Amino acid sequence: MSRSDAWRRTAQERGADVTLTVDGEPVHACAGETVATAMLATGTTFERDRTGAPRAPLCNMGTCFECVATVDGRPLTRTCLTPAREGLTIETSGRL
Repeated sequence: MSRSDAWRRTAQERGADVTLTVDGEPVHACAGETVATAMLATGTTFERDRTGAPRAPLCNMGTCFECVATVDGRPLTRTCLTPAREGLTIETSGRL
């Protein structure tokens, strides 16, 4: 394996603009980004702990479950593994 084969480039062009709805508010993203990425980029709160402090994803690879939300009616969906696409509806409250 040569050094040039050791690294893989990710896509350099972003996908088309899409709009998600998070807790009734529009959130803009690029197609192909994850829902968690779009929510983090816009400062959307995922969930709050018992003291009311905001929580957020820790791993961004589906292990920690801190990003779970209801996506298009499916509860406990890991948003860090869910690609953003036009019209997705995300509800973050009521998980705990």
